[in-house]
Amino acid sequence: MNLSGARTLITGGSEGIGYGIAEALKAKGAVVAIMGRNQEKLDAVAKKLGVKGIQGDVSLEADAEAAVSHFVAEFGGIDILVNNAGFGYFAPLVELDKEKFEAVFATNVTGAMLMGREAARHFVQQESGTLINISSTSGLSGGKTSTAYSGSKFALRGMTECWRAELRPHNVRVMLVNPSEVQTDFFAKMGRQQVQSPKKLRAAEIATAIVGALEIDDRGFIPEFSVFATNPF
Repeated sequence: MNLSGARTLITGGSEGIGYGIAEALKAKGAVVAIMGRNQEKLDAVAKKLGVKGIQGDVSLEADAEAAVSHFVAEFGGIDILVNNAGFGYFAPLVELDKEKFEAVFATNVTGAMLMGREAARHFVQQESGTLINISSTSGLSGGKTSTAYSGSKFALRGMTECWRAELRPHNVRVMLVNPSEVQTDFFAKMGRQQVQSPKKLRAAEIATAIVGALEIDDRGFIPEFSVFATNPF
């Protein structure tokens, strides 16, 4: 697709991978809006990037409905939804906290469904659109203490396959992106330390891969791809 003028809504767009995607698509001429929960942070990032900020929590049905409705009303439709909002919680099975576990699924799974549902209604009506779910290589292979996070990403992968089957007859491309470790604030938010390295992935690499996938002519698409660092060690 031609990204110039492509109307794009990115959840979790005020930091990390979402910020990188917003920056890359804006540079390609796309019309971009980012969604986030923190109004002050959202406003500052939107101003810096020169995009629109839409405040809301993807896990709340009313917020998801309002965000997509607001976006469509302002821009006359929606061409791309990037479901990027998400976070992690890590603990051994015997120590899992039910509320924290459910909070991860509320954002990573239910939030993606709510945003995807609202955007898909417009995609079907338009007979066009692209839905991108940002998952993780943790959604391909589970690991110790990753029940909540990996579980949510496995669920997102399953939902992506269902949506792809439903929406392809309406000319809608549904993609899943699986980044491996990316140097963002993801770990810091959980109180965990991430070893920084010039060899590890940055948000920019994920964004560049997504831009490339989007720019394929609309008659074709990449259903799923993973992005790994060449040699992070």
